[in-house]
Formats: sequence, C-alpha cells, structure tokens
Amino acid sequence: MSRADEAISSFRALGRLIRYARGYRRRIIAAASCSVVNKLFDIAPEILIGIAIDVVVNQENSFVARLGFQSPQEQITILAVLTFFIWAGESIFEYLYMILWRNLAQRLQADMRLDAYTHVQSLDMAFFEARSSGDLVAVMNDDINQLERFLDGGANDLIQVFVTIVAVGAVFFVLSPLIALLAFTPIPIIVWGAFYFQKRAAPLYNEVRQKVGALGSRLSNNLGGMATIKSFTAELREAERLRVDSEAYVQANRRAIAVSSAFIPIIRMAILAGFLATFVIGGMMTLRGELNVGAYGVLVFLTQRLLWPLTGLAQTIDLFERAMASTRRILDLLAVQRQVHDEGTRTLPQPARGEVLFDQVSFRYPESGAGVEQISLQADAGNTLALVGATGSGKSTLIKLLLRYYSPGAGRLLIDGIPVEELSMHSLRQAIGLVSQDVFLFEGSIRDNIAYGRPDADDAAIVEAARAAEAWEFIERLPNGLDTPVGERGVRLSGGQRQRLSLARALLKDPPILVLDEATSAVDNETEAAIQRSLRKIAHGRTIIMIAHRLSTIVHADRIAVIDQGRLREQGTHRELIEQDGLYAAQWRVQTGAVSEGASAVAD
Repeated sequence: MSRADEAISSFRALGRLIRYARGYRRRIIAAASCSVVNKLFDIAPEILIGIAIDVVVNQENSFVARLGFQSPQEQITILAVLTFFIWAGESIFEYLYMILWRNLAQRLQADMRLDAYTHVQSLDMAFFEARSSGDLVAVMNDDINQLERFLDGGANDLIQVFVTIVAVGAVFFVLSPLIALLAFTPIPIIVWGAFYFQKRAAPLYNEVRQKVGALGSRLSNNLGGMATIKSFTAELREAERLRVDSEAYVQANRRAIAVSSAFIPIIRMAILAGFLATFVIGGMMTLRGELNVGAYGVLVFLTQRLLWPLTGLAQTIDLFERAMASTRRILDLLAVQRQVHDEGTRTLPQPARGEVLFDQVSFRYPESGAGVEQISLQADAGNTLALVGATGSGKSTLIKLLLRYYSPGAGRLLIDGIPVEELSMHSLRQAIGLVSQDVFLFEGSIRDNIAYGRPDADDAAIVEAARAAEAWEFIERLPNGLDTPVGERGVRLSGGQRQRLSLARALLKDPPILVLDEATSAVDNETEAAIQRSLRKIAHGRTIIMIAHRLSTIVHADRIAVIDQGRLREQGTHRELIEQDGLYAAQWRVQTGAVSEGASAVAD
C-alpha cells in the first residue's frame, strides 16, 4: 500500500471513529479548543520578548508606546503583566487539555471495549468457531489501548503542530514575507525526513515486535509446561532457548535504535539551516533598517518554535496511523452482523413440559459441508433421548441447532409444540441446561460457579443442587467448602470434580430440558457411576438428551437414536436396537465383547 493509500485509509478510519464518537463531540471540541488556546499562549512569550527588545531599543518610539504607554518603565511593566497572564493562561489550558484528552481517552476506550464485548457476546457461535479467541482479545484489549494512547497525547500533538505552523506562519508573513519563505524552506525536508525514517524504522520495529512476541510465547509455554520441563530435567536446555530468544530481541532492538537515533541529529541540521537563514538575513535587514529590531527578535525566537515541534511529527503520525489501523479493526468487529436473529416474542408456558421435536431438520456447515440431513426425532416430555454415533456424525450439531447457535437450512425444531425461532432466545435457553464434555468453570469460588445460572440462589438451594450432582461430599471435605477458589478454568479441581460442579450448575438452573453432551466421556468409573446415580434421581419430570460414546451409560434411555454421517439410521430402546443387529449392536459388541444374544440378556 502506498503512502497516499495509507493516508486515505487512515482518514477514512478517522471519519468512522468520529461518527462512532458522536456522543463525545462536546468533549472532543472542548479538548481540541484547549489545545489550540494553549499553543497560542505558548507562542506568545517569544513575541513578547521581541516587543521587549523593541521597548529597550526604541523606548518612546516603540510599538508599545504607540498604544499609549509613553515611558519605557510603563511599557516594561505592561509587558511583565502580560507575560504573567500569558504564562498563567498557558498553564491553565495545558492542565485543561491534559485532563480533557486523558479523561476522553479513558471514557472512550472503556465504552468502546464494553460495546465491542457486548456486541461480540451477542454474535452467533459460528463467529467464535471461525475467529480465534486470541485475535478477539487483541482487538478488544491491544487495539483499544492503541487508540487510547493516541487520544492521550497524539491527538493534542497533531493539533498543536498544525496551530504552530498556521500561527507562526501568519506572524512571519506579517513581519517579513522573505524571511517567512526562508524559515519555511526546511519544513518539506523535515517532513520528508520524518516519513523516510519512519519507513526505515517500521520494518525494524516490526521485527522487534515479532521477537518480543516469540519471547513472550516462549515464557508462556515454558511456565505452562513447567511440570513437563522438570520431569524431563530440561531446565538448562529451556534456559538456553530463552537466552537465544532474549538475545534475538536485544539485537533487533539494537538495529531499530541505530536508525531511530539518527533521526533527531539529522533533522536538527535542517532546523539549523532555517534558523541561520533567519538569523543572518534578518540581521542584515535589521542593520540596513529594513526590519525593526524587535521584529527581528520575534523572528529569531519563533524560527525554532516553528521547526522544532516537527521533529516529533514522524512519531505522532506513526501513532496516528497505528490508532487508525486499530480503529478499523475495532469498528469492523462492531460491524459484524448476526446470522441467527433473536426475533422471537413468545415464551414457553410455565411449567414447560420439555417435549423436543426435530422435524425433517437439515443443516450444513458452510466451511466443511458436514452437518445433518432430514433428521426427524422426538424426545417426549420427561423421557430420556440418547444420541449415539461416531465422532463427526452430527450429534452435537443437533444440540447446537436446539440451542439456536445455528439456524437449520430446512425443517423445524419445536419445544412443546412451539417453533424455536418464535421463542425469545432468553426463554429458549432458560429452558435448557447444558453439561458438556469440556467443562468451563469461571475463576471464583465453588459457590459462584454453581450459582452461575441463578446468582440470587441461597446456600440451601446451592447445597441441594450439589447433593443432587453428588458433588457435596467432596465440597464438604475442602477447607473452605463452597468458598473454595476453583482457579482459572477450574484448574484446582480434578476432572471429575469439575464435571460434577457443571452438573450441579445445570441442576440449580432447574431447566425442563437437560442436555448432556458426552458429560461422562472424560471421567473415571467412580465419577461416571456417581453421575449416573444423579441422573436417575433428577430424570423424573425432566426431559434429558444425552450424547454418549459409552453405550453402557445409556442402556436405560427411553429412546436411543443412532446418527451416522448426518442421517438418522436407527432408533429404539437398547433392547430393540440389539435385536435389530445393526450399527448400534455392532458398536455394543465392540465395547462389551458380547454377542447379540448375550447383550440382550444384559439389557434385560
């Protein structure tokens, strides 16, 4: 992308940001106004110095004398008073713009992060399956922080550079157009140099970011795999690898520093050229009487005031472009549209019966083409429906369609006779409790996690749910009981304990439909037996849909459906399916080593 294209893209992003931030316009205008006034006050002392020189040299014939102050003493006093108020004004407006810009940056980044998170939270599960969580965290954290850094200082710097050029340029052209032309001559060189050095430094700093990313990744992986490192006595090897990555980071920084450090000294020489032109030619004009001595002083002092701020222009522009690139990513995320819309207005009657019907349901994932085809299946209210089949056969897809993570391409799903798309998302998902194979616990206490679906639940209800899930026995043995921290993702608990807490969490929600997505596939036999006992207790009056690979866990299900390659191949009770001697019976023999007749006897 060319520099012009980058500039156009950045200003388009700025326009989008301004439209997004229309509720902050008063704050933006106030902050920008304070930046402008502060810079005008900042320039004024140099002008006053020139006027003071004029007073000392010309006395009764000075510029101030023509304003009605005849004696040099009065003139100096007036200038002293003006200087006080100008410095006070500069300090006041510097305080104000810093407060306004920084508070604006904090408020905007906080609101933007909340807007982005709220919007992402409302998106379909398909979005999360297509985007990495690390990428989303980078947008909602790093990119928003990048915008905050620009608003914190870069916005003020851009405004003040522009005000400096306009205000100082106006003074120069009023006093001496020739010297103005000479003073402004280095500006194109300074600007070109700024962008040249930025272009040279950008790939070097990209390399620095890559090296620091590799270093951070190495540290994160090693800290997370410390048990493995110790078990293989690989401490010295990993320390050497870290040293290599750290040294690569140092060398990348050294190359970038060598380029960036050369910028200021070279640009300083361009500033010197402009300063010398003003100093020498202005001095000659003053000696010849073509320029007032006070005006000459103003021009000399303002030349450096004009050119020096431009040395930071490259850094400010770089900050601006980074912020606008981040803004594009943030606003693009906010522009992502939902595919599954929450347009239903109906709610399930209370108490809901929990009858679930899949009527000729078909669905295909856009990327892979996998899915389900013309599935017709019913889970009667208060009964248990088990879904079995090979990995990737479509079992979990049916659950995702039931929860409206996706919308079916054809067919209908109904709960208690009501199409799910006519139900509000809240009513639909409140009616379903999900216990998945991959249990997710939030950092906090056991109490917090069990009560996640009912934050207002009292301890009695929490304990009852824990007992029903056969979790209370191990909770009671913990030093802090319900107040025991579970750690990040429940890392302080065993897999079986996490699974039981997940079941307790679903039970406390008390849904009419309970979905168990391979909830016992990753637990030991004791935990599986405990969960099976829990299910027998809680199944009464509740519809249960189970996905299972272990057929031994579903032999008592009221209906078992065999899904193969996205189609319903068989359905019936355990005994009926064994007698059919089809896919289910074959899988039963693989898992138990039994023959069909023996399996039937077991079923009895």
